[in-house]
Formats: sequence, structure tokens, C-alpha cells
Amino acid sequence: MSKRIGLTLLALVLLVSMIPGTASAKSGFRVYEAEKGKLTGTQVEKSVRGYTGKGYVTGFEDEGDAVEVTVKPAKAGLYQIKIRYRASEGPKQANLSVNGVSAGIVDFAPTASFTEIAVTKAILKKGSNSIRLEKGWGWYQIDSFSVGPVTQTPSHPVAKTLSNPDASSSARSLMSYLVDNYGHRILSGQQDYANVEWLQTNLGKKPAVVGFDLMDYSPSRVKYGAATEEIEEAIEWDRQGGIVAMLWHWNAPTGLIDQPGKEWWRGFYTDSTTFDVGYAMAHPDSEEYALLLRDIDAIAVQLKKLQDADIPVLFRPLHEAEGGWFWWGAQGAEPAKALYRLFYDRLTNEHRLNNLIWVWNSVSPEWYPGDDVVDIVSYDSYPQGGDYNPQIGKYDQLLDLVDDSKLVAMTENGAVPDPDLLQAYRADWSWFSIWGAYDGQANSLEHLKKVFHHAYVVTLDELPDVKTYSSQTGTGGIRP
Repeated sequence: MSKRIGLTLLALVLLVSMIPGTASAKSGFRVYEAEKGKLTGTQVEKSVRGYTGKGYVTGFEDEGDAVEVTVKPAKAGLYQIKIRYRASEGPKQANLSVNGVSAGIVDFAPTASFTEIAVTKAILKKGSNSIRLEKGWGWYQIDSFSVGPVTQTPSHPVAKTLSNPDASSSARSLMSYLVDNYGHRILSGQQDYANVEWLQTNLGKKPAVVGFDLMDYSPSRVKYGAATEEIEEAIEWDRQGGIVAMLWHWNAPTGLIDQPGKEWWRGFYTDSTTFDVGYAMAHPDSEEYALLLRDIDAIAVQLKKLQDADIPVLFRPLHEAEGGWFWWGAQGAEPAKALYRLFYDRLTNEHRLNNLIWVWNSVSPEWYPGDDVVDIVSYDSYPQGGDYNPQIGKYDQLLDLVDDSKLVAMTENGAVPDPDLLQAYRADWSWFSIWGAYDGQANSLEHLKKVFHHAYVVTLDELPDVKTYSSQTGTGGIRP
């Protein structure tokens, strides 16, 4: 994708820099009926009431099924794209592209009636532009597309106050730095400390944020002999001045199937355990609930080591819950939210862990556990390799989720969004974090060099002392 940008798109980036944006006013939008577009493997129907125009497009059952409309704005600029759809058979997804370039994944929440949602923004040229929606997770109906100019900018009224009133001085300092940096630059990140040396060797840079995993501290993994030095490595990273992020691939407390293809070490996956989080949360007097507490307490022991070392942690428990592929999300939103709140209460009030900045990892309002227990909202981005789009659709969903009142982060990613596009689209992700070692597929070496040496991207050598950071320094996220 980066090779396609060229001088034309860069010129548009400069033009759009004068047109900041999130959602525009309703006026100025033009409707493009889906049934008038180019259909591939799809068809027009009229059996469901509530559509506009002369029908709606349905099908989206086989790979390649799509609808494509041509839009013709009067001038080049940044535009909001909305889609009017119906998805009566549960949540659905589709792949969106603009002028042949990926614009990300569209999530359709369940709805029995036609509903319009904002799905993304796009830089459109004057004259003809194509918008193509292609089957992802199919069985939905598309009524129309609406396109209008972006006329407003995100205000980002984010408070520096953390959800835990007793948060440590270093946690409050880190949060202060993140808020001051937000919307100005993006912090670079890498999951797994072992991958940091590759970045230093090949890019001449280290990331600002490194992600660590509490996975092998899970009691049901320790039982099988699992061992790890993640906490020691996190302490070493902190000594270098880096920011520590932490997640937990929580091996189920019990009920591991442990058969070929469903081995004990896959116990965080829904398909590899019989553990029922819904039952456990509904029965606080049960053995299953007691085992949840046992596991949380075991993790508290490890996190206490970081608190004792005065290390603030970007803590992201129960990640990707709404996907359902991990057991903590397998029984739906309510048990997952209840477990998150239990987690928060246990670590904050029982174990007095005040070094944690709590990161929630879902774009869905249905799954959101509440402002009082969340400091940062986030999304994990895995587009096709080489797709460096800014994921503005997901970013805007998260802005809406918290009314632009909290930081928004890309806590995992394959392909890293192009920094030029991040600025052009005002996709103000707080940080990104590359998952896995370099393989040349998700990101080219050329792209990573551009990213880690870009003026918009903060690397380790540019961080202030985040434990004693003061907004009075005026450094804008750059080490003085």
C-alpha cells in the first residue's frame, strides 16, 4: 500500500491537514443507493421493508461477493463514509476498500431494521472514486452509502485522572505524559521483549513500549511445569527507561481438555477448555469462582513485584473478549464484564496494586465494563500484510464509545499504520504494538524503517522520564 501513496496522496495529505476531522454535520452528505452500484455475486431484493431507493443489496455469502459504488465529490479532501445496513442474524463483518486500497474492516452490530452507521473516513480525489464493500463474515443487507465532508476536529478532552484514586505517583506521571502526547505523536511498541534487539539491530531504534505476557504464571500452566522470566524482563526494560505493557493469556483455572489439538498449553482458547465463565460468575459460592480468585491472586503476586520496583504498567486483562475465541468471552458480554470488574476490584482493593493503568480491549458498547474501571480503550489490528491503513473506522468507534474522554490505543497490530496517513486522517492512536517477530509479511523492512524514524513516531530514545514527567516541561513527548 505504501508504494501506492506516491506524490498524489502526499499532496492530498497536505491539503487535508487543513481539514481536521471526526464526524461531520448531517448536512452536506450525499446518498448513493447500493442497488445502483456494481454488484458481484450479490443481488437486489425488496422483501424487507424500510429500505430507501428501489431496493437493497443482499447475498454476501461467497468469497468475492461485493457491492461497489462510484462517488464524485466536487473537491478533494477528507470525507466521512456511512453505510445503511441490516444484520438480523447476529454481528457481521465486511471488508471495505476505497479506490482499490483497503480501508479496514467494518463491524455490523445486530439489527432487525435498516440502520445507518459511520464506518470510516477516506481521502477522496475530485471526480470519480470507488467504494467497495466485500463479504467478510456474510449474511447481511446493504441499503445505501452516504458520503460527506469532514468538518470538525477531535477535541480530546481527556482527563489525566486515573480510575484508581490511590494510583501511584509513577502511574499518574505516565498517564500525564500519555495524555499530553495524545494527538501529537504516536508511541512505537513491540510485543515480546525478545524482539526488541532485532529492532535495534535492523532499524537502529528501540520502541517506547514493550508488551509482556503473564501467561506462564497461570496456575494451571505452572502445574504442568511452565516457567517464565517475564517479570524480570519487564524490570530490565523499565531500567532502560521504557514503558511496560502487560496482558494475560489466562490459561483456564480448570477443565483443560489436553488432547491432541487441544493441549493444556492452549488452555486460554475456548475450544481447549470446558471451563464455563458464565456459571462461575453466576455462582460465587462455587469451586469455579474460587479458582478464578486463586488465579487472580497468583497474578497479583507477580504484579506486586513491579509495584515494589515502582514500575507503572499499562495493564490489559481479558483482551479480545468479544471475539469469543478466549474462554473469558465465550459466554457473552455480561460474564466477561463481571469478571473484569471482579479483576479490577480484587487487584485494586484487596491487593492494593496502585501501579496499574487499566486498558479495556473492545470497540463494542455492549461489552464495555464502565468508565469507573477503565482508563484507556483499545483495539487489536490485524489487516492483511502490507495494509498500512490508519484504521480510522475502529479509532472513531472507540472515540464514540467513550465520548472522546479517554485515550485510544492500538494495543496489538500486525501491519503498522503509515504515519503520514495517521496524521492525514487524524487517527490519533496513543501507541501501537507489533505482535511477533519480523517475518517480512505484515511489514516490509522498508516500511518499518520509515515508521521508526518518522518524526511523528516516538521511540525509546525520545521518551522523557515517564515516572517523574511533568506537563510543565513543554517537551511534547521528546526527551529534552
